[in-house]
Amino acid sequence: MSKPWIFISPSSRGIGHVLTAHLLRTTTLPILATARSDLSGVKDSLLAASSGNATEKDHEDSASRLHVTYLDVTDESSIQAASEKAAELFPPSSNHLHLAFALPGVLHPEKQPRQIDYADALETFRVNTLGPLMLMKWFGDLLPRKGTDMSYVEELGGSVGRSANGDYKGLHLPAHATWLTNSARVGSTTDNWLGGWYSYRASKAGVNSITRSFDLHLRTRSADKAVAVAYHPGTVKTGLSKAFWGIVAEDKLFSPEFAVRKMLEVVASRKVEDRGRCWDWTGEEVPP
Repeated sequence: MSKPWIFISPSSRGIGHVLTAHLLRTTTLPILATARSDLSGVKDSLLAASSGNATEKDHEDSASRLHVTYLDVTDESSIQAASEKAAELFPPSSNHLHLAFALPGVLHPEKQPRQIDYADALETFRVNTLGPLMLMKWFGDLLPRKGTDMSYVEELGGSVGRSANGDYKGLHLPAHATWLTNSARVGSTTDNWLGGWYSYRASKAGVNSITRSFDLHLRTRSADKAVAVAYHPGTVKTGLSKAFWGIVAEDKLFSPEFAVRKMLEVVASRKVEDRGRCWDWTGEEVPP
């Protein structure tokens, strides 16, 4: 039986930090998180954020399940090294990557072509599009294959959460592995009625495209045991969107905690036939 584990990159800030702490607190699965600096500080921060009313035993359990490794999505060698570390921690012969969250993102908004800065646009594509693509390249082989024995997940009945007394309940784990890449509604070409944000829009359209291609690869490699989706979390109150907090309607500016809960609800509710597409926080498809 192959045992599942979780991958989140990056986990040092924003949605990734909240997501990692949430899954550490509410599941019993091991987690590989990534950061570009201060790995021990990031781990301490994640453990503190996930502790809540946890007992000392729970804290020790969380510390043993959480692994933080160096990874910079603009440095392929670091991605390769992190994937090799993952294979050491979770040998593919007895483990498989079951939930992967590729969340890197930067935003340099431009209202008109003259405002496009070449260096900023290049960084946008390197982080937002090439970053997730390189994560797919090096971590994709850790997803289950057609012949992977998934009975361990089946025996859990999809429930890998824990209550205060340690019972398995809470988070619903889909029977198939899921690779989620953070996208955005502005990456939709057919839904673009406002223009602007040239590099960011294009980088997220690229995310949707590589997600589709990666999922087609998984259809051949993994059949129904692994799928890839893109995801639009809405406008979340993180550093990425800080410049726009004042112009977003209050009920459309989500806390990272709310955004994480909705993300996990969507992941849990996607069926195999939903693969290869972009979904928003309400569970509705974002058109390409």
